[in-house]
Amino acid sequence: MSTQALGTVEEQDRRSQALARRKLIIGRVLTYATLTVAVLLVAFPIYWMIITSLKLPREIYRVPSLWPKVFTLDNYEKLLADGGFLLALRNSFIVATVVTIVSVVISSFAAYSMVRFRYRFRGFIGRIILFAYLTPASLLFIPISIVMAQLRLGNSLVGLILVYLTFSLPLSTWLLQGYFRGIPRELEEQGLIDGHSRLGALVRIVLPLSAPGLAAVAIFTFTGAWNELLFALVLITSESQRTAPLALNYLITSDVLPWGPLMAGAVISSVPLMILYFIAQRFMVAGMTAGSVKG
Repeated sequence: MSTQALGTVEEQDRRSQALARRKLIIGRVLTYATLTVAVLLVAFPIYWMIITSLKLPREIYRVPSLWPKVFTLDNYEKLLADGGFLLALRNSFIVATVVTIVSVVISSFAAYSMVRFRYRFRGFIGRIILFAYLTPASLLFIPISIVMAQLRLGNSLVGLILVYLTFSLPLSTWLLQGYFRGIPRELEEQGLIDGHSRLGALVRIVLPLSAPGLAAVAIFTFTGAWNELLFALVLITSESQRTAPLALNYLITSDVLPWGPLMAGAVISSVPLMILYFIAQRFMVAGMTAGSVKG
């Protein structure tokens, strides 16, 4: 091969490498630009909520500014002055915690039975669960409110817990079915050979291996119960039984919205969820992915 041909090949290689580098740089720039825009879209509402809660009323209702001239905690003092919002936070925590625990326990048994056992109407039951999950809540709040009134549970946290379970159980069962399918049957069979009962194999083998999925379901259920407003607005009439979203809703008493206390309440209500998601974000990613893909 001649020197001229070698020079041409080397030049083509250099051009190809330069083109590959340019594509790589452009790809990285586009990736980081997209991520930056996504982060801004997600973080800006949170930033605006926090900043608004720290502004004086005269700053809130003037031309919007990205930074308050004077920082104040007056909005938090007004919100927490009578203790009503703290009581609402306690009610939300009780309702969300009980719903989460009961939902995870019952849905674990339900999902395990549908994945591992063979019995009549199993497919029909699975379709009913999916149908219940897909049914819009707005279509059911009138029948459910009538049923709760007849059971004399219309203005109580117990009634609210029962209503939330009717929506959390189908979702939890559906998610855990996909996760249980990813656990090999051989592990359970080995446990049965070692002397465990079916319940013992579930508790000592399946559930520990399903910890990410259980954590994801628990967090998802807790979040849904913590943030729910529609059924609380319909069922709860007593101030002592209000949940946090309902208490924030009742801050709106006229045409002028109290943005300061509202944003302060939103910040306080968001802190437990932020801490929960920050601690369990690894389980959320692993559990939700496995539960929605496998099987």
